[in-house]
Amino acid sequence: MINSNAFDYINVLDKAADASWTRNEIIANNIANADTPGYKRQDLNFEDELERALGNSRYKTMDAKVSDLKDKHLQARVVNDYSNFSYRMDKNNVDIDTENVTLAANQIKYQGLMAGIKSEFSNLQAVSKSS
Repeated sequence: MINSNAFDYINVLDKAADASWTRNEIIANNIANADTPGYKRQDLNFEDELERALGNSRYKTMDAKVSDLKDKHLQARVVNDYSNFSYRMDKNNVDIDTENVTLAANQIKYQGLMAGIKSEFSNLQAVSKSS
C-alpha cells in the first residue's frame, strides 16, 4: 500500500482487485473439484468486509471513510458453503454452470477494477503535469 492521501482510492481498488484475483483462483478450484465426492464449494467474502468498513460512520464523507481504511486491515475471507443443498448423491455442491457464470462475472469485475486503477493513475498524472 502507498501511504499518501492521494492514493487512498487506488489502495482500496488494489485490495479489491487482489480479492477478485483470489476469487478467480477459488472458482477455478471449485470447477476443478466438480467431480470430487463430498467437496463443498468455496467463495471469497471481500465485499461484505469492505461494506462494513465503509459503513461504520454515517456522518463522514466517502473520502474520509476511504482515508480511514488505510488504518484498517481489509482481509478477504475464504468461506465454505456447507449448506446441505446438493443435486448429487455424493454431497458435492458444485454446480458447474453457476461456477462458470460466477467466473465470467468476476472476470468482468476484475477488468473494471483494473480500469479504475488505470484511471486513477491517469488522473494523478494529469494533475502532476498541470502543476
